[in-house]
Amino acid sequence: MQLQNELTERLGLRYPILCAPMGAVAGGRLAAAVSRAGGLGLIGPGYLGTDWLDAQFEAAEDVRIGVGFITWDLARSPERLDAALAHKPAAVMLSFGDPEPFLPAIRRAGARVLLQVQTLEAAERAAALDVDFIVAQGSEAGGHGADRGLFPLLPAVVDAVAPIPVVAAGGIADGRGLVAALALGAHGILVGTRFYATEEALGHAAAKTLLVSGGGDATVRTQIFDIVRGLSWPSGFTGRALRNAFTERWHGREANLRAAVPQEQPRYAQAARSGDLNTAVVWAGEGIDLVHEVLPAATIVERIMREADAALRNLTRHAPGP
Repeated sequence: MQLQNELTERLGLRYPILCAPMGAVAGGRLAAAVSRAGGLGLIGPGYLGTDWLDAQFEAAEDVRIGVGFITWDLARSPERLDAALAHKPAAVMLSFGDPEPFLPAIRRAGARVLLQVQTLEAAERAAALDVDFIVAQGSEAGGHGADRGLFPLLPAVVDAVAPIPVVAAGGIADGRGLVAALALGAHGILVGTRFYATEEALGHAAAKTLLVSGGGDATVRTQIFDIVRGLSWPSGFTGRALRNAFTERWHGREANLRAAVPQEQPRYAQAARSGDLNTAVVWAGEGIDLVHEVLPAATIVERIMREADAALRNLTRHAPGP
């Protein structure tokens, strides 16, 4: 199945599927696997530095990939953008902060610019910067985001920023989600959690097992994992994660956790190092109801496209006659 549009043409893709730059999970092997399969993989350094970036671009083995940054954190260590641009990424995605200071360098490097937004107001600001693509992220997404659901937000963003192509993100894990996003005006999809449960993704094997066995009802948007790690996220952003013993103890008791950080932070750090997922975070979107096994990333890309084709055929078969 071919779905060619401005997104695929500008990025040189066979399929309108992007792998989200999940921090410390979307490394070079995953990004390269998605790109080889016809989409575009984006590596996600999260809070990690230039050594990690260099290693992951090398792991991609010269396959054409992109990179995504947490914008407010990038402002604290802008040398990471220089390190990434030295590898000639196809695209750079910026999320959660003021992107404007970084745009000239990205454009000089010849990379496409994607800005991720969570509100209509932010989409309008992004459009005024004349970027290549805007990613509309719904609250269904795993990891950090805001409050608005994807399907009400997406068509509003599409209308507001036209003719800039829009990519849909948040809870999309199969071909039906791709078709639904296209029907609402998107040019493609950004997929995170489904690509976390892949053979190539970085991260603890136990985390992938939890994604396969978990469900969307078992996720929660919370600030507690940022509080315990000492990360000062901008107001309005929370992270969607799987519930565990740590969320049961502290979610809804954020003030108490802030007071207990000196005791809780070293315990949490040890849990993260040892893979104790009763304490450490596993970011996950509501789409994990559709994640049933750990697969190669290329298999997921191919499956999404087959499912999209089947969904379109089914719609055509049930469409009313003239």
